[in-house]
Amino acid sequence: MNDKLVFLGLLYFVQGIPYGLQSSLLPVYLRGAGHSLTRIGFTKILYFPWVLKVLWAPLVDRLGTKRHWLVGTVSGLALTCLSSAALAPEAHIWGVAGTLLAMNTLASVQDIAVDGAAVGLLKGRGELGLGNTAQVVGYKAGSVFAGGGLLAVIDVAGWSWMFMLLTFVYAGVALFVWGGPVLDDETVRGQQADGSRRGGQGMDAMRPWRVWRKLLAVPGTPWTVLYVLTYKLGEQGAVTMFPLFLLDHHMTARELGFWNGVIAMGFSICGSSLGGLLLAQFSIGALMRRVFVLRTVSMVFQSSLLTVLEPSPLMKGMAVLSMSVQHFLGGLITTLTFTTMMHCTQRAEESIQATHYSFLATLEVLGKLTFSALAGGVVDWFGFQIAFLFFLTLSAGTALHVWTATFTGALREHQLKEQPK
Repeated sequence: MNDKLVFLGLLYFVQGIPYGLQSSLLPVYLRGAGHSLTRIGFTKILYFPWVLKVLWAPLVDRLGTKRHWLVGTVSGLALTCLSSAALAPEAHIWGVAGTLLAMNTLASVQDIAVDGAAVGLLKGRGELGLGNTAQVVGYKAGSVFAGGGLLAVIDVAGWSWMFMLLTFVYAGVALFVWGGPVLDDETVRGQQADGSRRGGQGMDAMRPWRVWRKLLAVPGTPWTVLYVLTYKLGEQGAVTMFPLFLLDHHMTARELGFWNGVIAMGFSICGSSLGGLLLAQFSIGALMRRVFVLRTVSMVFQSSLLTVLEPSPLMKGMAVLSMSVQHFLGGLITTLTFTTMMHCTQRAEESIQATHYSFLATLEVLGKLTFSALAGGVVDWFGFQIAFLFFLTLSAGTALHVWTATFTGALREHQLKEQPK
């Protein structure tokens, strides 16, 4: 089990690096250069490959092995970072955008392969909880490394050295995956499945609507689709815009990189880790009811801080506390969400499991991406206070949606006990 967790955690770590670069480093860089919140919000378009990944998920399911896909995509990320080391962001802003777009494309394909591997490797409720903790914690640790750690040292080390470091990180992980024993059994399973891939599943590949019907027919999928599209809407708006409010009124870019990019994200990792431990002891429905209510309360507290514009040590401390609590609860919710998604996927046929999980994960990204792109425009049009009232309303609506589902819908506890042991 430990080998599985290390393997998955490391792959999700390198997968989180592009997100950290774009979500934490790039907005602070652009805001410091005087760009509007609306323009900063539209940089989320670079995440678009994550929305499209469901289109090529069937290829990853049916062509080659997960090991080949993982080695290929991680190696591609290493080469992309190597070429990016020659760029100067001040003079080659479009080159930087192209780099992030390429990294997001490769990371999205890697995500399909590692998710498919995780669905096959993790068995039973205990492994699911710990495995999804490794997924979320690894991804967020990579985001912290890129968005917090590198933001704090980029002024000293420089852009080129930063990307050279990332090149060596990706190259090392590619070698680890190539020689790692965790996926050794996959080759045998792949050889046994070759006949069926060339037969009935090959016909499905030629008729994609059959695959879509199979995806939507998996028990629990319709509710899960609505949930993953909406569960982060209010939180995502606050997480995206509150640091920029602090940059305008209370903190420098270096302070923000430390408190939001490192400390707050550290709390997010703690929340994600706690989620895996709690799942081994309590039902997911009971956990989700309580955590979603707590998240709504934390957003009320954060929204109240927007009325304070004068810098002070007390305000800075309250802001750090608010971000830390919000990230802690957000990390806990993310672990619970990905466990719910993986549980739903394990009810699907093995031949479409990677595609099914990628379908849910794509919608999860789409919900966050769409709102993140629009949040800056909402703040520019209506101001921080009214915008955060809107974010709070969305968060409260999601809490009600989850609360109802734990009693009358897809999260009823007897359904979640159907999970294979």
